[in-house]
Amino acid sequence: MKIAFVGKGGSGKTTLSSLFIRHLAANEAHVIAVDADINQHLGAALGLDDAEAAVLPAMGAHLPLIKDYLRGTNPRIASAETMIKTTPPGEGSRLLRVREDNPIFDACARTVRLDDGDIRLMATGPFTESDLGVACYHSKVGAVELCLNHLVDGPDEYVVVDMTAGSDSFASGMFTRFDMTFLVAEPTRKGVSVYRQYKEYARDFGVALKVVGNKVQNQDDLEFLRAEVGDDLLIGVGHSDWVRAMEKGRPSRFELLEADNRMALQTLQDTAEDSYGLRDWERYTRQMVHFHLKNAESWGNEKTGADLAAQVDPAFVLDERHAGAGIAAPA
Repeated sequence: MKIAFVGKGGSGKTTLSSLFIRHLAANEAHVIAVDADINQHLGAALGLDDAEAAVLPAMGAHLPLIKDYLRGTNPRIASAETMIKTTPPGEGSRLLRVREDNPIFDACARTVRLDDGDIRLMATGPFTESDLGVACYHSKVGAVELCLNHLVDGPDEYVVVDMTAGSDSFASGMFTRFDMTFLVAEPTRKGVSVYRQYKEYARDFGVALKVVGNKVQNQDDLEFLRAEVGDDLLIGVGHSDWVRAMEKGRPSRFELLEADNRMALQTLQDTAEDSYGLRDWERYTRQMVHFHLKNAESWGNEKTGADLAAQVDPAFVLDERHAGAGIAAPA
């Protein structure tokens, strides 16, 4: 299943996503973690030191490889150069699976050993000074979106994406790629402002959205969040001595995380699993196509010099039937 953590800067989004990843690993789940935030801190939150985090490969730097691999033998895609971040798979496209080895994972993923198991970590790459004036950071996130569009995942497999709540994800359709979106919000007016933006955009697309209240100190904080977001409030998380020690570079074993926080993480997992059980693969594919056609018309055709609507395979539906095939066959 695919899970996103979103929230404004400073909300604790990366910390909570890293705790959730550790929790999944402790439960022996198969996990790919993706750092798609403009500030790349997920590696450090998972225990990498500065040197290890600095040498993580950037997905954005491998975009030509990603496109060429994913297009496979799809006759509707003439070249990797004509693929954009929303290009959907069709017959002949190569698909990704969480537990496999492939050239994309070889180039872009690194194994991170946690206390209770290993996970794969991928990162878009940071927004650098050289990007200013010539590129939008969210163009780098296009590598993540392409991979999500071509990924066949199962109920015991997790792709956890730490991302911003920027408006680009709404324009591209990336916000519809997840079975569950956890929006991390502090109990303040600014803290819930991102929720209102996300809720408005997500309303028409059936996006599953739950709010995780963070830095909750008392009952009044919980009541404030409940009044602002209603039934979308899932849980509230308070202070953690374990997290404070981790942020100081002195983490203890994950099994020593406070019991109430372990229970909160289990609630997140249970909620995500319930949402995955409701996934409609046809709608999932239809939304993919919708945003591709929208992007093709608004900028993609002009940029590539091709009619990108022709890339859509009308008979193709991405679903579990493709889980065992390296090349997508007709549905």
